Amino acid sequence: MSRPARPIGAPTRGTTNPNRLRRMDNWIIESCADALRSAADPLVVDLGYGATPVTAVELRARLAARVRADVRVVGLEIDPVRVAAAQPAADPPGLTFVRGGFELAGLRPALVRAANVLRQYDESEVADAWATLTGQLAPGGLLVEGTCDELGRLGGWVLLDADGPRSLTLAARLTTLGSPAELAERLPKALIHRNVPGEGVHDLIRALDDAWRSAAGYATFGPRQRWLHTVAAIRAQGWPVLDRPRRWRLGELTVPWPAIAPRR
Repeated sequence: MSRPARPIGAPTRGTTNPNRLRRMDNWIIESCADALRSAADPLVVDLGYGATPVTAVELRARLAARVRADVRVVGLEIDPVRVAAAQPAADPPGLTFVRGGFELAGLRPALVRAANVLRQYDESEVADAWATLTGQLAPGGLLVEGTCDELGRLGGWVLLDADGPRSLTLAARLTTLGSPAELAERLPKALIHRNVPGEGVHDLIRALDDAWRSAAGYATFGPRQRWLHTVAAIRAQGWPVLDRPRRWRLGELTVPWPAIAPRR
């Protein structure tokens, strides 16, 4: 496959911090490991790693330790200055840095992590970006696209494959969570403007918030117990929660995409 003359997209804002993407990475290890273990080429692309390569370095270390030792992570950035600055952190063949955008520099990865990339785009541009990215995946490949706050305390991401979005995951550091309504601030770009009456994601966050208030009595036993009872309550109401209490204990919640897909 020939490489495009220019990367597709715009440079990310570049903000990054060590461990900012730890929650997303741990979820990837849990939920996407089979795709990597079965891949003929365990290639992972970290799209838009930012001003420093630290989160790409962390991703490679986590995947190599817990999923597949021969995983290869390629960090892509449109800004050539950032690519040059990342070279001292490279550890080929396991970790390399090259210039690229949504076209993925012509690579065919088994997994793409695109964190805090689409946040700067218009909602109308998300579908095309998703299609471009998933169109470059290897057979059976996956895309994890979403956002988080600067310290990784709140996050939300979408899992996609070649057929489109499959699920939404919300994640929070429970010790600093005031209420589930705070998760609305870090919804993926496809949903952040949909937190309004009549939309599924608004219904989900409202249900979480109501259940959180109802579970206030469990706060005595810590925020984890309060969150466990919150998620159990919305599941009992009929929300199709995909994960199990083992993941809820980490402050996570995953639902199928049709349950919260934009309605208009």
